[in-house]
Amino acid sequence: MKIRFLGTGTSQGIPIIGSSHPVCLSQNPKDKRLRVSVLVQWDEYTYIIDCGPDFRQQMLTSGCTQLDGILFTHEHADHTAGLDDIRPLCHRQGKIPIYLHKRVLDSLQRRFDYIFETENRYPGAPEVNPFVIEEDKNFVLSNQEIIPINIMHGRLPIFGFRIKDFVYITDAKTIDKKEYEKLKGVKVLVINALREEPHDLHFSLSEALDFINEIKPEKAYLTHISPMLGFHDEVQEKLPENVFVAYDNLEIEIN
Repeated sequence: MKIRFLGTGTSQGIPIIGSSHPVCLSQNPKDKRLRVSVLVQWDEYTYIIDCGPDFRQQMLTSGCTQLDGILFTHEHADHTAGLDDIRPLCHRQGKIPIYLHKRVLDSLQRRFDYIFETENRYPGAPEVNPFVIEEDKNFVLSNQEIIPINIMHGRLPIFGFRIKDFVYITDAKTIDKKEYEKLKGVKVLVINALREEPHDLHFSLSEALDFINEIKPEKAYLTHISPMLGFHDEVQEKLPENVFVAYDNLEIEIN
């Protein structure tokens, strides 16, 4: 299985428009972050988790030309606003399957009503085939079982996903202990770490590290990062040896 981090930034990305924060002014490519998304490939299949406003740029940079489906963690714009840009893929492949909570589907149907229109469709509109994910009910993508993980983003229930030995969680603030059973034996864990200071909706760095210590993956990668976490290289120096600050276009492989 191959993983490519398409974006590792918080909702505004880094640099933030008009910001003079030192991290926003950094010339280190690892400090420049698009909105969070990850590309997952196994066998001949390619999926992404979340489709944010930087989707077009991410696809062009990655060279990805085929998409077997999109998994959505939740409905916030930094995770969904790129849905219209799947059009070129739809024109070649036909309908793109999307996998999401019923609440998220309802949100997309309001915001992108023309995509879901069944009569008098605009001929250039994207086409999707929705599959609703139910809590605590595994499902299959191509030839692989997917385990949805229940996460709380503040007071909003959202999904993380386990695919074989890979777990992807973003925008977590709290995770019920009963969900830890779904994470046993994971080799690679991706988890959000917004900044050092506490936040109402997201893990801080210390909270993310505490969670990693409880789950004990072989390796963990931090994502959904704001400028306030600090410079990539400086943060990396302070982390345990099995924890890494993810960065845009980082590729890893899980055997």
